[in-house]
This record gives sequence, structure tokens and C-alpha cells, in this order.
Amino acid sequence: MMDFLDGMSTLQQSFWWVAMIASLIFIVQLIFTIIGTDLSDGLGADFHGDLDAVHGPFQLFSFRNLINFLMGFGWTGVAFYPSISNQMLLIGLAAAVGILFVVIFFVVIRQILKLTEDNTFNIDKLIGKSAEVYLRIPAARSGKGKVQVSLNGTSHELQAITETEEISSGTMVRIVRVDEKILIVEKI
Repeated sequence: MMDFLDGMSTLQQSFWWVAMIASLIFIVQLIFTIIGTDLSDGLGADFHGDLDAVHGPFQLFSFRNLINFLMGFGWTGVAFYPSISNQMLLIGLAAAVGILFVVIFFVVIRQILKLTEDNTFNIDKLIGKSAEVYLRIPAARSGKGKVQVSLNGTSHELQAITETEEISSGTMVRIVRVDEKILIVEKI
């Protein structure tokens, strides 16, 4: 490996080393991400602070972004070294592409996060839905029964009351409102 780098200038060798090391770390990160584990940024501490809390999933100064920047920087320097003789211009271009890599990573992660779905159960979303009485519901709010209702493909068994006559098991009802986490239902 050293023979490969021997005939190169210090700048060109630097670009190669940065590109190879950053690419190796990137591949390790990618493998860990694919198999379901992940590398942390080493933000653990011996005190109770909020060191790793941010207001979003993207941290500008993270180990992953450093690797993305260095990979873009290194490979751009390697690729354009033969064609750009001005070293400052080459370093500036490599830095710009490194920043572009970080921005591209940000955009990709943001699009992936848009695909997430919130499956948190919210009882208020049941209003207007139909349900099946599971346990008899006594008349005129005199007691509670149970209904089975499906929301987002998940079946829920919840307490219910009615303001009208008794509703027997197996009857289909409509949920008209929610009162302190108890469904108010009426026959369909």
C-alpha cells in the first residue's frame, strides 16, 4: 500500500488517506445500520445532563456527518487532483463537496423520516366509527358494557355506555362521543 502512495505529493497522499479511512468507517457504519445496531457518537457521560438531546433527528456535528464530510472531501481531492493544479482551489472544491455530502445525507434522512407512521392510539379518533357490543350495555347510563372496535387495523376492547335503551351483545353501534375515556354509543 505504501508503494502506491510513494510517488505522490503530500497533498495527494493526504486526500487518499482521508478518502480510504473515511470510506472504511462509512462501510462499517452502513453494515451496523443495516443489521440493526448502530454506532453511538460517544456522548455518554457520568452526569445527568441533556448532552444528546436535540430538537430533531439530525445533528449537524455528529460522527456520522464528519465521516460523510471527510469521504466527500477525500474522494473529491483524489478525483480532481490530476486536473486542478491550484491547491487552494482543489481544497475549496473538496470542502464544498464534503459539505454537499452532509446536505445530501440530511435530505435523504429527512425523506426517510417522513415515511414513519404514528400508530399511537387516540381514543378521540373513534368518534363516528362503528363497533360491536361485546358485553351488554345497560340502558340510560345505568352501567358500563364493552365494545370491540377496530382502528388502523388494530382491534380494541373498550368500555361503553349508552343514553338510550339497553344494547345486547353482538349489536352493531356507532360511537357518538367520548366522555372520560368511556365511549358513548348508540344503535346503528
